[in-house]
Amino acid sequence: MKRSLLSALLLVAVALAPPSPALGAPADPVHVDVDVRAGLAPVATGALGVNHAIWDSQLGTPAVSDLLKDAGVQMLRYPGGSYADIYHWRDHTAPGGYVAPGTDFDTFMAGARRTGAEPMIIANYGTGTAQEAADWVRYANITKGYGARFWTIGNENYGNGHYGSEWEADNHADKSPKEYAANVVAYSQAMKAVDPSIKVGAVLTMPGNWPDGIVGTGDTGTWNAEVLTRAGAAIDFVDVHWYPGGSSAAETLTKSSHIQDAVHLLRQQISRYAGQNADRIQISMTETNVDVGRNTQPGALFLADVYSGLLAQGVFTVHWWNVHNGLGTVSTVAGQTDYNDFGLLSSGNCNADNTVCQPPLNTPFAPYYALKLMGAFAHPGDRFVSAGTGDPLVASHAVRRPNGDLAVLLINKDPDNARTVALNYHGFTPAAGAPAVTTYTNGADGLTTATTGSATGQTIPPYGISLVTLHSANSGALLPAVGRPTATTTDRTATISWPSAGSGLKYEVYSAGSQLGETTSTSLTVRNLEPGKRYTINVVARDNSGRTSAASPPLTFTTGTPADAPCTVKLRDTNDWGNGYVGSIDITNNTGAPVTNWTLTFAWPRSWQSLGSGWNATWTADGRTVRVTSENALAAGATTNVGYVGNYSGPNVLPEVFTLNGKVCTTA
Repeated sequence: MKRSLLSALLLVAVALAPPSPALGAPADPVHVDVDVRAGLAPVATGALGVNHAIWDSQLGTPAVSDLLKDAGVQMLRYPGGSYADIYHWRDHTAPGGYVAPGTDFDTFMAGARRTGAEPMIIANYGTGTAQEAADWVRYANITKGYGARFWTIGNENYGNGHYGSEWEADNHADKSPKEYAANVVAYSQAMKAVDPSIKVGAVLTMPGNWPDGIVGTGDTGTWNAEVLTRAGAAIDFVDVHWYPGGSSAAETLTKSSHIQDAVHLLRQQISRYAGQNADRIQISMTETNVDVGRNTQPGALFLADVYSGLLAQGVFTVHWWNVHNGLGTVSTVAGQTDYNDFGLLSSGNCNADNTVCQPPLNTPFAPYYALKLMGAFAHPGDRFVSAGTGDPLVASHAVRRPNGDLAVLLINKDPDNARTVALNYHGFTPAAGAPAVTTYTNGADGLTTATTGSATGQTIPPYGISLVTLHSANSGALLPAVGRPTATTTDRTATISWPSAGSGLKYEVYSAGSQLGETTSTSLTVRNLEPGKRYTINVVARDNSGRTSAASPPLTFTTGTPADAPCTVKLRDTNDWGNGYVGSIDITNNTGAPVTNWTLTFAWPRSWQSLGSGWNATWTADGRTVRVTSENALAAGATTNVGYVGNYSGPNVLPEVFTLNGKVCTTA
């Protein structure tokens, strides 16, 4: 997905479909519910990032560094995508690629310091060695005292040809994830021997994106499973990229709905394969961008929505690809000229015959202003809280400041119509008066800030982004947040426990905006839950004067299925090709009598999943509900097998709840 400044000039023309207009402005306001009791992830230091590349002659210049500082950039990645796997830092060369003058490591670090951003450095896996990486750590942190904390081993190394597609340099005779994992261990040991304080990351693939789910020839598992199993103990974070695609701006802007499941599945993989203390392993997202509207408002809307969504799910840093990239195929998107340039800032270049040129060098494109708005929205130390809306064309995100203030980000994905938003607050009372609102609109060359609307009502322009900042009506500091809860679960109950936050406190337990119970103890058993359902829980403390704490860190768990069910179902993904798979289902009759004319029923967890075909029974699908019927008797204690082809175009969350003739089965 990455292209250099030179190769960007050679992009094949792609027809860019304009965004689909809405049928008409909605008559009723969009209701946005903001619940400060439903705490999500905190904003980490270094959360807002962007890529620098050694073929960019503007890397580290004062003009660029100051623009990035003004946007609130907190982390810079170097030396640039796939170039990292051909780059040798000591002599500043990249055999087979172009290296611009004035882009060496020290120049990069000077620019990063001027920006006020810390570095994310990619060690050369493809054509480098562990010793070369260790020497780089020594130079950076011992010789120069740069204090570079984050080091990733390679870039998109699954693209080395092992799965067929080959764009990433890899001189190793063995291209397998097993070999990559062995080298990650060697690199980590060599680098940490120089500076034990550094954090080392391994490259994984984002769930729902190629080659997720694919088992290569000679492998025992997927890329992620192999790398985590073999190198999990040697790493501190995993690094993923996400280019979700989409044939139109409208389609692209729906892809943020994949984030929660993709991050959840990635955490499941880390927990399952990375060994002891796997929960210490963090997630970074160091490349993302769009296919349609890269320099215009769709790119801006995508950036604001996706940075917020990923950070809210605990990804510790998110990076746009790229600062500069170069002119591509020019088109008009949402009424604005789009240069099909991956960069935040104009490269100021022209096409081969000089008939089309970009704006002057370093002119900000629309995503730059969205990033600047993110810098005003999410500060290190803030915590994301739940903000939801039922309108697919309006996205909402919110953070709670340490002083109790609230910031709400509203994104209107409708290119033609303004949206009136009714804001509802839970656990928060806004101060009287109109709030400060910072807005970025389609085609604007900057942000505007005004005191407008009210705390409960705002109008978001077409294709607009608005940041509403609210002071709390309740004076006084918040109580300290309760520590992270834990849970033990059955199919219908969860016993939730948490550390004491002090004496004389009452604790309230919330999920999805609903209070599940309250207690003066440090545990609570919640009943009447749904089998096989994912829940996210927060705990809030309240003292005798009514002061509350910030929400605890979130706890997410999935309830089980009944242990004494009359049936057992075992589902296996036996063959996966990246957008579809073969599912094999074993159905066991646990009763002492045969089951005749049976129907197995389950639902696709997500709208982007569907049934392709099925066998060994009659398969029918009605929306997301799938029914598998058979007239054959299933004898007492017997097992039968049925199978299907499932299609997916996002994170493939497998079904977890099955009923046989209306009875919930145990899932093996």
